[in-house]
Amino acid sequence: MAAVREQLPEGRYGRSADDRADRKLKIVGAGLGVALLGVIGWFGYDYIAGQKISAEVIKFSVTSDTEVQVHLEVRKDADATGTCTLRSRSADGSEVGRLDVAVSQGRTRIDEVVKLRTTARGTSAELVQCTAR
Repeated sequence: MAAVREQLPEGRYGRSADDRADRKLKIVGAGLGVALLGVIGWFGYDYIAGQKISAEVIKFSVTSDTEVQVHLEVRKDADATGTCTLRSRSADGSEVGRLDVAVSQGRTRIDEVVKLRTTARGTSAELVQCTAR
């Protein structure tokens, strides 16, 4: 009984269709991977370079049922102006106070304590966003 060969003789007919398809898939995958890294890099650069105002809540203190004091630190370009929005929430998570703090030109670092009026007892204070004008 003779052995039956299931494959073509090596090197006789060039690459098989599977080898060509694998090579095309590798090239397309590498191209898409490079494009994805480029898009991620672009968004990261735009987010960091385009942000003229950044801020953070250093600490807060609930002073009464109708007021929360918030220590806010803002870092910005000297010529940038804008607004930072703060809010306070109650124990059940509902918003009980909101305040827009104006950020003016001149200084590059602003460190101040602001009073946030509330409609009920606030249990937290958070920075919602800062937007440049």
